Amino acid sequence: MRKTWLLFSQAVTVAVAILFVVATFKPQWIQEMPWRQTLPDATLSTAPLPAGRASQPVLGFSDAARQAAPTVVSVITANTQQRNARGRDPWFRYFFGEPNEQPQSGIGSGVIVSPEGYVLTNNHVVDRMNEIEVMLSDGRRARAKVIGTDPETDLAVLKIDLERLPAITLGNSEALQVGDAVLAIGNPFGVGQTVTSGIVSALGRNQLGINTFENFIQTDAAINPGNSGGALVDANGHLIGINTAIYSRSGGNMGIGFAIPVSTARQVMDSLIREGRVTRGWIGVEPRDLTPEIAETFNLQTREGVLITGVLRDGPAAQGGLKPGDVVTEVGGAKVGNTAQLLNAVAALKP
Repeated sequence: MRKTWLLFSQAVTVAVAILFVVATFKPQWIQEMPWRQTLPDATLSTAPLPAGRASQPVLGFSDAARQAAPTVVSVITANTQQRNARGRDPWFRYFFGEPNEQPQSGIGSGVIVSPEGYVLTNNHVVDRMNEIEVMLSDGRRARAKVIGTDPETDLAVLKIDLERLPAITLGNSEALQVGDAVLAIGNPFGVGQTVTSGIVSALGRNQLGINTFENFIQTDAAINPGNSGGALVDANGHLIGINTAIYSRSGGNMGIGFAIPVSTARQVMDSLIREGRVTRGWIGVEPRDLTPEIAETFNLQTREGVLITGVLRDGPAAQGGLKPGDVVTEVGGAKVGNTAQLLNAVAALKP
């Protein structure tokens, strides 16, 4: 029996080897074999492809890009004002030479958020620039007026006057989860509108030293200089963030980018459009992150929250009854676990 099994195994091995050699060097022999010709037509046929497309991608974000891309614009800025008011003085030129009269210029991105022509972008894109031009993806250009800026969150609102403007749909950044697919759309390095893909790498990033109020979405979608002010959209093409910064040692993308959540951007935008400035709440306290060591030292019942170490006399917190040693765990029903979350929650409340 063992001898028969060995002969069978050797025969199968040789047959497979011969079939491999024939399939590699003479595949037409296999196609011409009678058993191939007796297969049903349905086995050999493939479904017809739609006209104009070579294949159907298994995964892709073409629909999201097609919906969001027309709303993302390039923001071209320049500062043509005299950089040195004494530059025209002949005695100044005699002693100090010809001043550098080259105008400052830059390029960034923005997002059209309403058919009326309001455009969201970063404050650092338009800061100290007196000429701002917006270029749409369809080639149209228009001068932009600054409606308002908010350096605390690095956001700005522009206004352009054009007809038939596309507007992006605002998404829900509060529903984001780590791992969700996202697209970054902008004009990196001035090469033209570019779409890159990635995922949400982290949420609630703060204490980065970028803005006063930080609650960033972190993503590995490629963000480069020129993407600032551009759109971070979800798989449905809805706006979930404004791209604002990257972590980089070389100046280029290293897979760590940050976007301002649309929830924050919406609040700032509404205030700037309505009042021209952002008015924030304040409570007048000196907060400190509650660490396990502090909680154990003071024998506190809670391990999450913000410890109040000082209260401003006659300030809102003092009038509300807060005292040093209290621990804030919620603001307006929203839980706060650190100082950054406390400041963001309070700032979002109108006095």
